[in-house]
Amino acid sequence: MKKIVLKIDGMTCSACSSGLEKYLKKQEKIKNANVNLVLSIATIEYEDLSKKNLEKYISDAGFKSLGEFKGIEDIDTKSKDKWVLILLGILILFIMYISMGHMINLPNIPWINHHHPIYLSSVLLVVTILFLVYGYDILKSGIKNLIHKMPNMDTLVMFSVLFSFVYSFYGYINILLGNPGHSESLYFESTCMVIYFIKLGRYIENISKDKTKDAIKKLVQITPQEATIKKDNKEKRVSIDEVKNEDILICKAGEKIAVDGIVTEGKTYVDESFITGESKPVLKEKGSNVIAGSISYDGYIEYQAKKIGKDSLISEIVKLVVEATNTKSKIQKLADKISGYFVPIILSIAILTFIIQLSLGSEVEKSLIHMVTVLVVACPCAVGLAVPLVVVVSNGLCAKKGLFLKNGEVLEKARNIDTVVFDKTGTLTFGKLNISRVYNHSKYKEKELLNIVSNLEEKSQHPIRTAFTSKKKLEVKDFKALNGIGIYGKVNGKEYYLGNDKILSKVGVKDKYQEEYDFLVQNGSSIIYVVEDNKIIGLIGVRDVIRTDMSQIIQDFYSKNIEVVMLTGDNEKTANIIANELGIQTVIANVVPKTKATYVKELIEQKKKVIMVGDGINDAPALVNATIGISINDGTDVAMDSADVILMNNDLKNILDLITISKQSYKVIKQNLFWAFIYNLCMIPIAIGLFEGIGIRMNPMFGSIAMILSSLTVVLNSLRFGIVKK
Repeated sequence: MKKIVLKIDGMTCSACSSGLEKYLKKQEKIKNANVNLVLSIATIEYEDLSKKNLEKYISDAGFKSLGEFKGIEDIDTKSKDKWVLILLGILILFIMYISMGHMINLPNIPWINHHHPIYLSSVLLVVTILFLVYGYDILKSGIKNLIHKMPNMDTLVMFSVLFSFVYSFYGYINILLGNPGHSESLYFESTCMVIYFIKLGRYIENISKDKTKDAIKKLVQITPQEATIKKDNKEKRVSIDEVKNEDILICKAGEKIAVDGIVTEGKTYVDESFITGESKPVLKEKGSNVIAGSISYDGYIEYQAKKIGKDSLISEIVKLVVEATNTKSKIQKLADKISGYFVPIILSIAILTFIIQLSLGSEVEKSLIHMVTVLVVACPCAVGLAVPLVVVVSNGLCAKKGLFLKNGEVLEKARNIDTVVFDKTGTLTFGKLNISRVYNHSKYKEKELLNIVSNLEEKSQHPIRTAFTSKKKLEVKDFKALNGIGIYGKVNGKEYYLGNDKILSKVGVKDKYQEEYDFLVQNGSSIIYVVEDNKIIGLIGVRDVIRTDMSQIIQDFYSKNIEVVMLTGDNEKTANIIANELGIQTVIANVVPKTKATYVKELIEQKKKVIMVGDGINDAPALVNATIGISINDGTDVAMDSADVILMNNDLKNILDLITISKQSYKVIKQNLFWAFIYNLCMIPIAIGLFEGIGIRMNPMFGSIAMILSSLTVVLNSLRFGIVKK
């Protein structure tokens, strides 16, 4: 099975995208196709076909392939489009003035007024031909899609424009033949208005789409175009394309990290806020991972290139965002399906309107006007944009919160979450041992005591050594590891024993600090006794530290009626201590990876909507079984691959943001769909002429204005959601 993503030109509405998608899926050897209207791309899975074959299918469907999609590029709305619209807008005002100004007693323009019908109609004809040339792409698309039996919005516009133009041209010929009364039945201005407002609407829609694509493009531009390589103790400035894996690079104060890598020398604080959303500088030293695009505040580091080009974190993020907008939720699929049926239904209604009006005794002119008006007002653009625009905006908001969604279905599912299951170690806690408490009974300052202990622990192979870092190197002599008890060594001529309470029996020292020991036990800490020359000089508690503000985050979940569960492989006593500190009411301890996955699966079978949050390989099966699996960024590759969401800044409160954004986005989607359908429900009966008896009527010109207002309502409501959530 092969997969390709192609850029598509010529898609103007959801009927276009859904029509192309259906057409591609019908073709032999194409296993699946997904067409993204907002990003104008088609993702195709296929067998035994060439790229040329695929592009021919796209061409046969009435669209054009612009080649393989390799990134967000050439997305800015061209400035000439803006100026063309401004100039044609002035022209629209002009033709409205000369064709309708007399209705409100505006001063006549010499020779171009209703007293000189030939001059007036000739000017209107010339201007209309200009607009037809401007809207040639719409007319061409409409005809082509009709031929391929995939009528879309352009087909509606094409019919309305050509019918009104042909009828008006018929009137123009009659005026030339000496029948000036036909000047009152010219609809050249309607033809111009329809084309103009369709173009204006698409220009505004494209701006909103471009803002999203521009945000993705800025991510790509974060990484520098050049890097400094260190080779043979010499610095060389090279382009980013020349950097290879394992190269040693240099970053000085004020410069950007060029590629993802690992620090080999030096120390600096960097700004990673563009990825994590956290403005606080992060210390990078030997062994630390660095991300391309992050900025060094001070210091100097050398780092080894590990991930470059498409393998870099930035590239992965771009890929995730694109894939997330490309995946359609159930409600989006429903909207696309409706839009696919919408155009044929409207064409049928328009034709029936024409026939019924004629059968009721209306003149051909009036019947034609009703038909054209139906075609103009019934624009499926609002329906088509109702969902994808909100999805794109929502994905952008999530990205700013450090939430990177692997598929669009996450946004649909998150709003219904009622249970959050947390792994403990590395998720609720940092997964790293830290000093929790020091009881100093020595003559040394606490820093001096810890430095002695750190130098001794660095000789050990026990995991507890990771909690200690020496500030000043001391010589350790006669070091010994005492299995199951602790360690021994000499520093500055003094003998030291470090270990658990069993070390006291070995040395023959009586414990005078039982209360301190009991406190550290209740605190969930592992305890190190420090014995110097057969005297206890300190007790040090070491434990896995709970993440910042975790207790408040847990309470926030409960306040939103979301159940919280701690699911951990740790022993029950340790798990309960952490759970009590955080206020977690449900604790499942002593579980193996298989049991974790089974527990989550059982919750799903109970109709629970579950988020599973983890970081390790042992969490991967549970992440897959959950409604939504979330991996923190410090997690293993397996955990991140198994998850639906990656929490880039490791801030668990952003899970609440995901749920909130999901709920708000669906609220806006429902609003958009409501207004889009209400618009059509109201406008089509008026266009048909059902309310003429009470004086409510509409012509194609006002229909085009109403149509664009409908699309603008959806676009602005979607963008308003993005602004409010920021």
